[in-house]
Order: sequence, then structure tokens, then C-alpha cells
Amino acid sequence: MSIAITHAAPRTIPRRRINHRSALVLCLLGGGVIFLFALTLTCGRGCLAPSEVLSALFGHDSAGASFVVNDLRFPRAAMSLVTGLCFGLGGVAFQVMLRNPLASPDIVGISASAGAAAVFAIVILSLNGWIVSLVAVCAGLLVAFTIWGLSSGRGGAGGRLILVGIGISAMLDSVTAYIILEAPEWDRVEALRWLTGSVNGAQLTEVAPVFAALVVFGGMLAVAARDLDVLRLGDDTARALGVGADKTRLVVTLAAVGLVAFATSASGPIAFVAFLSGPIASRLLGSSTAILPAAALTGAILVLAGDFSGQFLLPARLPVGVVTGAVGAPFLLYLIVRANKNGGSL
Repeated sequence: MSIAITHAAPRTIPRRRINHRSALVLCLLGGGVIFLFALTLTCGRGCLAPSEVLSALFGHDSAGASFVVNDLRFPRAAMSLVTGLCFGLGGVAFQVMLRNPLASPDIVGISASAGAAAVFAIVILSLNGWIVSLVAVCAGLLVAFTIWGLSSGRGGAGGRLILVGIGISAMLDSVTAYIILEAPEWDRVEALRWLTGSVNGAQLTEVAPVFAALVVFGGMLAVAARDLDVLRLGDDTARALGVGADKTRLVVTLAAVGLVAFATSASGPIAFVAFLSGPIASRLLGSSTAILPAAALTGAILVLAGDFSGQFLLPARLPVGVVTGAVGAPFLLYLIVRANKNGGSL
């Protein structure tokens, strides 16, 4: 009887430690997001006191602070927050579903398809607002299922899907380059600025559709989170546990593409945020526990920190996409080397 007791105790300890670590990491990431959001509101070319920021946010004019906070800084910070959450959540959903850290929307062509569709809508069709977001989402879904079909196989083999996605991404980048080349001068400059990934000049009316997408598609991923976690064990094991692998993949794909497409249509394809968020969150957590919310918060931190750094901490003012691209490229090389050694696990 004493032997049974000594064997039962160690089973609960690791689980508690994992849960405690996950809670601690989520609290730290959430605190980081709040800190960076507040920093964006208070600091810039001129710094404002927290009381001035709060006064402006609640509608009390205080010597010009209302314009700076409500018209310039708050929309920019809000856009950085929601796009970061969308990119982080959508990116890690792809990576977990395909069990490969390289299976990011940046790599497999989802961001490129949404970007090409948005540029086409803006430059050729002269559209704007929510219609551009709708076009980007439709294009993202179309390309996602095209890649899925071409990579074929049951559930789409991860390696094949990545290779097909890279090929389609290169083709779509060529289409985007051609549209920009043929565009009028003003549209060309605007499209190029947008393609670098930027939250400059963001408006609250542009934030609203992305926030709505985050609520809807994020809710879909939250519902599918348990089945998605089981899917990591393989299709046969998932079916044995009563999880519909094909149905789960369909829901996750729809949700992830929606998140990435809406974020891309609003801020442009901010480089490597969707790619970096999942692996960074996984290293911090030390396990798959709470990977979805952790990756979403990591994405928000990357965009908020990247935009603030590009505006005020570097010698030249740079869009956030340039900053995240500079950080993400070396990390991509590291992950490729690590994936070759460890079999591509997240």
C-alpha cells in the first residue's frame, strides 16, 4: 500500500509545475502588452504624463493632449495590438496543426495571397475599407485550399505543403510586383508603404474590422483548441480519441486564414510576426500548454515593440515590418537548423 502511494505522488507534481509556469508566462506576457501599450500612448516625440493620457481618453481636453492621444497614438497602438494578436494566433494555429514551426502564413503563402489581393483591390479596383478586408480574406481562403489540394495526401503532408506554399508565395509576389509596376505614381508609393507592413496613419474605423475578426475567428480557435492539441498526436490517435481530424483542420484553417487575412488587409504583411510568435511562446512555456493565448500575446508584443522601436529608438524612422523582418530573418535560419536536427517539432 505504501508503494502505491509513493508512485502516485510524482504524477501530480509535473502537472502543477506546468500549470504554474503557464500561468506565470501568460501573466508576464500580458503585463508586457499592457506596458508597451501604455508606453506607446505616453511616449513619442514628446512625453505625456499618465494623468494627461487618461484625461484625454475619457474625453477631457488638456492643452492639445486629446489630439495627440485620441487621433494619433491610440489608433496606432490599438492597430498594433489587434494585428499582433491576429498574426500571433493565426500563425501558431498553422504551426500546431501541421506540427512544423516552418508552416507559418508568412512562409506558405497565406500572407502573400492576402497582400496581393489587397494591393489589387486598392490599386486596380480603387476600393477601401471593409471591402478590401473581404477581398483579402476570400483570396487567403482560396489560396489556402489550393495549397492544401496541391500538397494533397491525408491532411496535407507538412513538408509538401510548405514547399507548395513557398512556390505559390513566389508567384503571388511576382503578381504584386507587376501591379505596383503598372500602378500610377501615387498609388505605387502608397502600395509600397503598405507592403512593408506599417501601422502609420491607422484609424479606429480600420481597427474595428480586425477586432471583430479577432473575436469571431479567435473564438473558433478557442472552441477547437482541445481537438487541435489532440491532433498533434497524429490522425490515427486523434480518431481513436473521438476527434474528427478533417473537421478540426477545416475549422482551424478557416479561423487562421481569417485572422491573418484581416490583419494583413489592415496593416500590410508585417514580416515574421506570425512566424516568430509560436516558437517564442513555446520556448517560454516549455510545453504546449496555453500555446494559443501565449502566441497571441507574443505577437502583440512583437508588433508594439517593433513599431515603437522603428519610430523612436533607431537612427531612422522605419515601419514596423522592417524591424520585425530584420529580427525574424536570423530566427528563421535558426529554426531551419533546429528543425533539421529535431524533426521539425514546435
